[in-house]
Amino acid sequence: MRIAIAQSNFHVGDIEGNTRRICQDIDQAKHLSCDLIIFPELALTGYPPEDLLLRNALYEQITCALRQITAKSTDIDIIIGFAEKTSEGLHNACSLLRGGEQQALYYKRYLPNYGVFDEKRYFLPGDKTCLFNLNGISTALSICEDLWSPVPAKKAAESGAKLLVNINASPYHTDKLAEREAVLKQRVAETGLNIIYLNLVGGQDELVFDGASMVIDSNGEIVFRAPQFQEGLYLFEIEQKNDQLEISSSLPPPGPLSRCESIYQALVLGVKDYVRKNGFKGAVIGLSGGIDSALTLVIAVDALGADNVEVLIMPSCYTADISTDDAREMATTLSVRHHILPIDSPFAAFTDLLAPLFADLPADTTEENIQARSRGVLMMALYTKSGKMVLTTGNKSEMAVGYATLYGDMAGGFAPLKDLSKTLSYELANWRNSRAPVIPQRIIDRRPSAELREDQKDEDSLPPYDILDPILERYIELDQSPDEIISAGFDSETVFEIVRLVDRNEYKRRQAAPGIRITRRAFGRDRRYPITSGYREY
Repeated sequence: MRIAIAQSNFHVGDIEGNTRRICQDIDQAKHLSCDLIIFPELALTGYPPEDLLLRNALYEQITCALRQITAKSTDIDIIIGFAEKTSEGLHNACSLLRGGEQQALYYKRYLPNYGVFDEKRYFLPGDKTCLFNLNGISTALSICEDLWSPVPAKKAAESGAKLLVNINASPYHTDKLAEREAVLKQRVAETGLNIIYLNLVGGQDELVFDGASMVIDSNGEIVFRAPQFQEGLYLFEIEQKNDQLEISSSLPPPGPLSRCESIYQALVLGVKDYVRKNGFKGAVIGLSGGIDSALTLVIAVDALGADNVEVLIMPSCYTADISTDDAREMATTLSVRHHILPIDSPFAAFTDLLAPLFADLPADTTEENIQARSRGVLMMALYTKSGKMVLTTGNKSEMAVGYATLYGDMAGGFAPLKDLSKTLSYELANWRNSRAPVIPQRIIDRRPSAELREDQKDEDSLPPYDILDPILERYIELDQSPDEIISAGFDSETVFEIVRLVDRNEYKRRQAAPGIRITRRAFGRDRRYPITSGYREY
């Protein structure tokens, strides 16, 4: 029996386009003499459809799409995920289509409601095991989170299943692939099942789905794995011999990506799909000569192509010549269109206009923010004229402590580095340069500076990043208290100051552009704290 898994990149809400893609994959699978093709969780709507699930017209489109897809099942079996509306409520569903009819229907039993997931907002859980005969093999269906509990797989095995098909929309974060493999092996050890694990691929707002679909046999061996971050139709074969299933594939399992490579590919895919699926013509980036804007630029070029990226270099009187030189060199190396627009004139116009209001008051961060906001105005003007999305360049370390200017360097539509610590930005820059030296080494080696006042350095306002970032990781991603962080060996005064800065800058983060999630706890969908709060841990 030949099986095709469609590791597909769907567009949330575009049921017509998704259906067209599904039908093309079915036709290709038929051409390749496949007996079965499997699609990911909620393939028709894309994942997560969020409050689109509350629109009645959505289900009219789903019904029409299912009718069209079911008609193609006369000479191939199809397993597909979709949202189903019943008299009781909504279900996250999966069907086996065969012979022009729906032969089996399964409702997801375990609905995740943590982190980025809120499926209990929409769906009712199922409560039944679903088995069907697949060329003589007793096969069960399950959906994503069902595999993370031992119960559905155990029930399937007790009902006589030999094979479990699990369709997924499992988002990426660092080390997620290893977690999935561990869960799969645990379910096999508990049940003796063979498991087909199919995952979605593609970017959807903050989330990136990395694919890496796999098949694991009853001995706990991964006998097939599709590449990470690559959509495609992938084939393998199953043969039943002496009550055992033998699974084979002509495609050898790819080796796991390195940590830096997997993160980088997630960022590239996230930028590519955000720009493409939202209909923008490309990207605009403010290039400062610093590490974050340099990394953002190379990600954008790798995602969109140099012809679709445009750069503004906007020096002020505080910008070092080497910053402008490095930015110009990098833009030239990458062959992107770039413009040098000094901001001295708009900065002077604003300060002159405000002079009567600021009389006898000393210069402070107000004047620094006016420079950043002058740059924001220029970038957003180019966005409006060109139709290219402005990519902001701030990182997680800066966003955490509020080291960013609202309507200035935070201005824009998407933030590729939003979930990257500053130290990780350096790691990725070095990794990308190891493939091809596109970021001038001087950018990597220089001490970071916002260059908004004379001789400014980030460390004037913040601890060194090799101290700041571990504290932020413990407080934000691990939810450790200040006392726990201090007991790990960090200076108490530094810890309390950082925690204070994180807590007081929630209002900035709430207004920030969405950005790609690559950790277990990103700002936005993952971490939801009130802006107005009297709670303190310091």
